[in-house]
Amino acid sequence: MPRKITLRIWILIILVVLSLISVFGLPPSFLEKGVLITSVESNSSAFEQGLRQGQIITFIDGKPIEGIADFSDAINAKFPSNSNVKIIFQTKNSEVILFTNETPQITISEIPKTKIKTGLDLAGGARALVQAQDKELSLEEVNDLVDITSNRFNVYGISDIRVNPVSDLSGNHFMLIEIAGATPKDLKQLIEQQGKFEAKIGNETVFIGGERDIASVCRNDATCAGITSCESSGGITYCRFSFSIYLSETAAEKHAKVTEKLEINSSNPEYLSKPLDLYVDDNLVDTLLISKDLQGRVTTQISISGSGSGETEADAYADAEKSMHNLQTILITGSLPYKLEIAKLDTISPLLGKDFIRAILIAAIATLIIVSIVVFARYKKFKASIALIITSISEIVIILGIASMIDWNLDLPSIAGILATIGTGIDQQIIILDESKQKIVLTLKQKLKRAFSIILGAYFTSVVSLIPLLWAGAGLLKGFAITTIIGITAGVLITRPAFADMVKMMEE
Repeated sequence: MPRKITLRIWILIILVVLSLISVFGLPPSFLEKGVLITSVESNSSAFEQGLRQGQIITFIDGKPIEGIADFSDAINAKFPSNSNVKIIFQTKNSEVILFTNETPQITISEIPKTKIKTGLDLAGGARALVQAQDKELSLEEVNDLVDITSNRFNVYGISDIRVNPVSDLSGNHFMLIEIAGATPKDLKQLIEQQGKFEAKIGNETVFIGGERDIASVCRNDATCAGITSCESSGGITYCRFSFSIYLSETAAEKHAKVTEKLEINSSNPEYLSKPLDLYVDDNLVDTLLISKDLQGRVTTQISISGSGSGETEADAYADAEKSMHNLQTILITGSLPYKLEIAKLDTISPLLGKDFIRAILIAAIATLIIVSIVVFARYKKFKASIALIITSISEIVIILGIASMIDWNLDLPSIAGILATIGTGIDQQIIILDESKQKIVLTLKQKLKRAFSIILGAYFTSVVSLIPLLWAGAGLLKGFAITTIIGITAGVLITRPAFADMVKMMEE
């Protein structure tokens, strides 16, 4: 009578299914039709009417959009035009109607087939390891620098970018910047521009960012900073935020002199006729209405508000929080606080990444097949070879599922970690098979217990040796360490016990 599937095998099956859902989504992303909006010009009519980065366009004027070709055909049929034309965009959760004579200022791409995010090594672009000139930065200073730099790149309209604090084993702190599709020259120019912040009413500068004019900015304090309200309109939810800033006496006096000359806004009498415009490197980043109560008053406390939007209230709330944090960061510093220099600058071709992935897939498949043949030749059991292949593939799926769940970017070190996990897993599975075949007078359960004592010893040794790689090379080997630790941990806790149960079923 065939044995029932054990609990440990069921746990493996369930975990693999959940990992596949994490990788492909539910419903699977490769079945989705449409195009993904990757960026929207902030001052365009498309942005004002509700189109946002991350939305998926499924119909234009009632015609289904299945890919970039359909999108291009629909847009080219309308533009260029000498007069305003109506164009209706339907996304998964909303409908946006534009009246314009210009091509909508949005960029799109195909919908990703999986939820897996690839690092710069595979996507292509430029990477820089950045440090301050003539100054060693503390971890807090690097975190502030990361906030400021990320904000600045957002101002420049660069969306596919990652800025992270990293450290090496000597305790030195750096900023790692990765931009997909950029050249090293582009990245170097962006980093070397220190930037400036200005708040203007009309053409007059009222105050600038930094300690000279900004005494303090309310952050992380619900009494003076937070999301004030959320409401829906036209299928889009908007959430407003508000926080207080405190000006220096000099800046407050100048603000009073400038506002004293303004009139009350005729269409909105609660505010003055001119807004407060915020600029970073001469680029307008936000426009704020000035309350009529502040006209001509010397006040050091000013309430600044803005909004965020999204298809759901949760998305809008998150967008509002992000916008508030970005604006607070601008007001605190404005420009980069240090003159920066590049410690290391790399460029990666996206073609190299594609070729590497193809070569890795071929090598991994070939390795599994060869190992399975060797196992069959050694143990004369076809089922053992199949069980080894199933277990190894399960480990890969689990690693990818966890990477998708935590939004980890898979780069070359991460791929190397997956390969190391496959090798370690096959080695330990062979230990289990060998122990089960030992002719010493022990029960099968005792033999497998001996095998697991060997496996656990190797596991703890591996984890201890991998931990320093989280910081080695200024964090550039972190991907290898994390994916390997995830893989061998999943192996020890899930796949090896399940494989042992498969061996028991075969032996019995």
